[in-house]
Amino acid sequence: MSTPTPAARARRARIAAASLLMAAAAVVLALRLASRSSVLVVGVYGLLLILCGGVIELSRRGRTRLGTWLLAAGLVAALLMDGVVLS
Repeated sequence: MSTPTPAARARRARIAAASLLMAAAAVVLALRLASRSSVLVVGVYGLLLILCGGVIELSRRGRTRLGTWLLAAGLVAALLMDGVVLS
């Protein structure tokens, strides 16, 4: 069996990162639901979950750079919106 190419390793790394972020967002979403937070906060984390799924699909198709930028921008946007809505 041959060793994976750098592109294949990059795809796997992005998929793993998006999967971990998806799991973390699901935990935070569950905590927010339990504390009866605003519907906007729930929506933000729901959109982050959808974005993570999209990044996983982009990585599977070889669009790792685009996926990385979307993942980073989505995470920053979700954290900013969480802070704005909760304050």
